Amino acid sequence: MSSYYLSATLARFADEMVAFTLVLLVLERTDSPALAGITGAAYALPAVVTGPLLGAWLDRTPYRRAALALNQAVLALVMLTLLAVVGHSAHWVTPALAAVAGATLPMVSGGFTSMLPTLVSADRLARANSFEAASFGAATIAGPATAATLASVVSVEAAALVIVVAAALSIVAITRLPALPPALTHHEPFMASVVGGLAHLIRTPRLRASTVTTTLLLGAFGVLLIALPLHMAAVDMPRSTAGYLWTALEIGSVVTALLLGRLQTRWRPEYVVIVAAAASGLVMASWPLATSFVVLLLLAVVTGLVEGPMLPAMFAARQQYSPEARQGRVSTTAASLRVGASALGQVTAGLLVPIIGTHNALLAVAGTVVVAAGLGRLAAVDRRPVVAVSRG
Repeated sequence: MSSYYLSATLARFADEMVAFTLVLLVLERTDSPALAGITGAAYALPAVVTGPLLGAWLDRTPYRRAALALNQAVLALVMLTLLAVVGHSAHWVTPALAAVAGATLPMVSGGFTSMLPTLVSADRLARANSFEAASFGAATIAGPATAATLASVVSVEAAALVIVVAAALSIVAITRLPALPPALTHHEPFMASVVGGLAHLIRTPRLRASTVTTTLLLGAFGVLLIALPLHMAAVDMPRSTAGYLWTALEIGSVVTALLLGRLQTRWRPEYVVIVAAAASGLVMASWPLATSFVVLLLLAVVTGLVEGPMLPAMFAARQQYSPEARQGRVSTTAASLRVGASALGQVTAGLLVPIIGTHNALLAVAGTVVVAAGLGRLAAVDRRPVVAVSRG
């Protein structure tokens, strides 16, 4: 399992750097929040289409390692190309290149996570989910912090080069993963397989609840990717220091993910997701009141602490409410929805934050997260008609 967590964490570290580094690179070279938002969205939006397709393919292929490695190779190549063209070419070139890198983005989250039920036994799955959440958290802690530090101390170009190095190291670690047999052994038509993953997400109330909540939450966090760098002026800090807020958020999240990750074994995982989301939204409502960067940093840690149990519970919901033959499709489809929502959030932020201001944007994010929890609770209701059984 050490090779799994190393390769997955390196890939996620690179991905977490990309989201923040792209914003900084575009803002620095063009000073255009709109282009920064569009570029971030272009990196994420292709996953809405490719996620279900990749998931269906992953469930039936023995070549998962090659697919994961190819994703990292494409990312490294695109980042090198972006360094050459951002600010020195037509504006459309930058989001177009970002879209190429983002096409296989669901591999980083769903592609890796879908392997867990095959790699570990059922009695160790809850603990593996906690470590998986820690992998995401460690990447999200280190990624933005590394990007912020390099952008401040060296240059944003240096941050982009570190992404290339991390992607290359991830490829090396991926080669040490075991080859896994296809999860889907019968010959279901490919498109029926694609639709089947999405249909399962929609028709399974408990899984639907978790998916709705986390998808809308990622949409709100997409707004933060653009709003936080712009908000740093309100606390007398440079834009790059926004990366430390993401780090603070994830430090809190990792702590409770590891300490309370077994909550899904005591309560239904979708309820853990909903409660954690509602609590984090309420704490985030205090962010606009912070008058200094230190206070904002502390509030980010507290937000992460209450949000922490969400990620392992989300993994548990997918695993408990989906058959093994659909793990790849469910994981990548859900990941694509989350990434797509984040993309829409970035586009919205790029257009609206300069108009409404960063304080109102932060309040809107907090409100959206609370609403996400409420809609998730509504989605948990099973509206299928109850069929009466005759007892003769």
